[in-house]
Amino acid sequence: MTHVTPAETQSGFKSLGVAPLLLKILDEQKLTIPSPIQAKAIPLALEGKDVIGIAQTGTGKTFSFGLPMIQRLAMHKGMGLVVVPTRELALQVEQALLQVGKAIGLRTAVLVGGAPMGKQIQTIKANPHIIVATPGRLNDHLQQRTVNLSSVSILVLDEADHMLDMGFEPQIRAILQHVPKERQTMLFSATMPPKIRAIATNYMKSPVSVEAAPQGTSAEKVHHELYFVKKEDKARLLERVLGDHAGSVLVFSRTKHGAKKLSRHVSSMGHTSANIQGNLSLPQRKAALEGFKTGKHRVLVATDIAARGIDVNDIALVVNYDLPDNPEDYVHRIGRTARAGKSGKAISFAEHNQRYDVKTIERLIRKNLPESSLPELPPARIVANALPDRDERPRGFFPSRNGYTAGRAGPRRGGNSYGQSSSPRRGPNSYSQSGPRRHDPRRATHGATSQRGRSY
Repeated sequence: MTHVTPAETQSGFKSLGVAPLLLKILDEQKLTIPSPIQAKAIPLALEGKDVIGIAQTGTGKTFSFGLPMIQRLAMHKGMGLVVVPTRELALQVEQALLQVGKAIGLRTAVLVGGAPMGKQIQTIKANPHIIVATPGRLNDHLQQRTVNLSSVSILVLDEADHMLDMGFEPQIRAILQHVPKERQTMLFSATMPPKIRAIATNYMKSPVSVEAAPQGTSAEKVHHELYFVKKEDKARLLERVLGDHAGSVLVFSRTKHGAKKLSRHVSSMGHTSANIQGNLSLPQRKAALEGFKTGKHRVLVATDIAARGIDVNDIALVVNYDLPDNPEDYVHRIGRTARAGKSGKAISFAEHNQRYDVKTIERLIRKNLPESSLPELPPARIVANALPDRDERPRGFFPSRNGYTAGRAGPRRGGNSYGQSSSPRRGPNSYSQSGPRRHDPRRATHGATSQRGRSY
């Protein structure tokens, strides 16, 4: 990577100490005015200090750690490591880093679940300057000893609160045991729960805290709207909302199965639609996101986990079809619109027994969600092949090729139902209720690749 040196104090990014070569690249891309979090974090990070950044999505925090990381790695020896909660965010971070660093020879490696381990090992062998990884897959590589973090000089934990919400605390602590104690650490989070403070206390050296806005602050130019609606009328209300608003729309569903089902509903309404959720492979999720970015799909239905890393400009409307389980996720969701100083709208559907959840969100964002009266709704639609959500299915019944099949709860043993084969054929590779379970090589997986690593 080309050597870079700090610039003299001037205006814009120049006043932050960003190197002339990087300034030239930023100027060519018309990136001249730093965001508030960039203005506060970059000078501290360039000095090598540990930084805690409180920033919402869409505030430009990737460059807050990315520019200092690229500059310091070009000036000093070492490797950078960025740990993020989801695949999509990992790809987004890499794209942002290469946007600036590719011209000076920056090499990166992305280690995420759902992608072939072999290709990732090849990128590691190419000695990348920066590794961007999800906790589960990075731990898989550490367990297989295919990655060595002993040369990490700069560590970034991005969206740390969400990683902990997803249950990645053990993996994060394991990663921290593999990086040198003498390093620079930067932690970015939308909120500062006790667990985040504990990580900062135990693994950071006299960190300096900076805030772009108080934690829980929602984007300034978002117009909020709230409807109280019966669960069975949500799809009809969504159809009315999509008809009344123009532009691209991001719809949030609580569950993976709900996202898939809702995307079919939206398509039946005459809108191009895709869904992005944890059951999709990485190529499928990338294709859905790319289709939404290019306008091929007007509507993208997403879950909270899969939605991290959705960086799409000019999203006109965010619809909370289901309220989030965590009030903090409301801030992350609506941060997908009204980006880069533009205005946007967020509409939330709440059931009548969710008034307390609404109040919790309002306390967090320190705003009231204006309630609107239900408009006249269109007739209900019958959508072919639309299975109900799991929590709507009759207890003891599970989906099969031919509809619903009675069965006990538990892991699927094969065939179309639980504990029952779809075919009378019996053989060494089949499963039945009688006799011991036999090894099936078709079901074998790589021993060190966890389900966790494949999901995120």
